[in-house]
Amino acid sequence: MTKKKKIPMRKCVITNEMKPKKDMIRVVRNKEGEIFADATGKKQGRGAYVSKDVQLVEKAQKQGVLEGFFKTDSKTLDPVYKEIIRLIYREDIPT
Repeated sequence: MTKKKKIPMRKCVITNEMKPKKDMIRVVRNKEGEIFADATGKKQGRGAYVSKDVQLVEKAQKQGVLEGFFKTDSKTLDPVYKEIIRLIYREDIPT
């Protein structure tokens, strides 16, 4: 009998769905107040997880989902949304 490996689950702040951590991108606010997409998932700071789905991310940007979570304005988060989308596309491209 082999022991099943536990898959870490995280909740997407856009859909409120629980998904495996590897299917998500972490968005972090560090102590300096900078907000950025964390591709490694290991940076220090308060994090939120976002599903790796470009349509969902674009919808969240229109609705201001991350703005509400991090209590900041869309001007601050526009580059973060672009970075998330860039990371999603980078992973989708077969090498």
